[in-house]
Amino acid sequence: MGVPGADDDVVQIKEASKVGEPFVITVNCPDKTGLASDVFRIILDFGLSIAKGDISTDGIWCYIVLWLIPHSTLLATSCSFLKDRLQSICPPCSASFYLVQQPQRSSPVYLLKFCCLDRKGLLHDVTKVLSDLELSIQKVKVTTTPDGRVLDLFFITDNMELLHTRKRQDETCERLNDVLHDSCVSCELQLAGPEYECNQGITSLSPVLAEELFQCELSDDERRSQALSPDMTKLKKTNVIIDNSLSPAHTLIQIHCADHKGLLYDIMRTLKDMNMKISYGRFSPNTKGYRDLDIFIQQKDGKKILDSGKQSALCTRLKQEMLHPLRVMIANRGPDTELLVANPVELSGKGRPRVFYDVTYALKTLGICVFSAEVGRYSASAREWEVYRFLLDENCEFQLTSVFARNQIVDRVRRTLMGW
Repeated sequence: MGVPGADDDVVQIKEASKVGEPFVITVNCPDKTGLASDVFRIILDFGLSIAKGDISTDGIWCYIVLWLIPHSTLLATSCSFLKDRLQSICPPCSASFYLVQQPQRSSPVYLLKFCCLDRKGLLHDVTKVLSDLELSIQKVKVTTTPDGRVLDLFFITDNMELLHTRKRQDETCERLNDVLHDSCVSCELQLAGPEYECNQGITSLSPVLAEELFQCELSDDERRSQALSPDMTKLKKTNVIIDNSLSPAHTLIQIHCADHKGLLYDIMRTLKDMNMKISYGRFSPNTKGYRDLDIFIQQKDGKKILDSGKQSALCTRLKQEMLHPLRVMIANRGPDTELLVANPVELSGKGRPRVFYDVTYALKTLGICVFSAEVGRYSASAREWEVYRFLLDENCEFQLTSVFARNQIVDRVRRTLMGW
């Protein structure tokens, strides 16, 4: 661990020597609160799997090395975008940074509005275009008109910070037209107005629905709409052990749990939100679907966690976030069928990446059209949640009133979200 020279990059990417082998990313920069969480969030946003990794910091400087496996061939442009994204969250390597830390500037929100003819997979195809263009979805409102047209409102931010330029706006509309073909009626892109702030929330949930969606434990009862399929009960085999005997200054957390997409992000965001400082962490490779992690931490005041109540609270919270970081269920909404997906929001206000992408992909593979969709925030269980609501089209091969069919849909959506 050391300070990079003037010509060194704080983020370096070493390409894999063979197809299928992991490539290596190193981050070597000044430390900051939640840096590891931010790094893992970007990794998840790019759809990359972490084979193994190490984190080391002395509280001033941080060194992270990760072995990553892409789900498909990682193009040079993607590597460049990934490097830029990671560098954007790294504190500058200058002495002035330690004297005055400037607050991060939020990206402007744009409204993408287009109207087109409806078809199966439309919502995911549009979402994929936005993802490929490095445009992040902040909020969505999708409605289908009686004449078979779809009006989509996407509130988006640009990870490349170029959406204010005419060239970038034209590229976005052109890429959408390439996917929509002749079905596109209109496409507009502009800065979002007051309607963005006014529409941050979602349509209210009934108390019964909210209680089931945000409950702390999942039920094994197959009649419950969040029921776990038999081979997914391995999620409950999670062990979190706290050990204060191996280090005079740090508390060791040893974790053995089922692996899933975004696991390390879930652990790091939890530690970040609980004001825990990571000094060292080692993440072992996936073995038969499970991972072992060793993480040395301190409290915000630099002390070990000796209080039994704090130890219990930390273990409980980590188990909860690893057990089901995403809530998935199907419910009736009047005469219609609604799919709901929820994930906790970080205290910093950041939501989980790729949720809308994964859900729309799962529905596309099932051949289910979405009649309407919305994304918003909801407060429950003393925290804020990001809630995705999809009103499903009855004209599909699934009998949506059937418990068996509903469990199939929930299972496929959850598997896609968890990377199984």
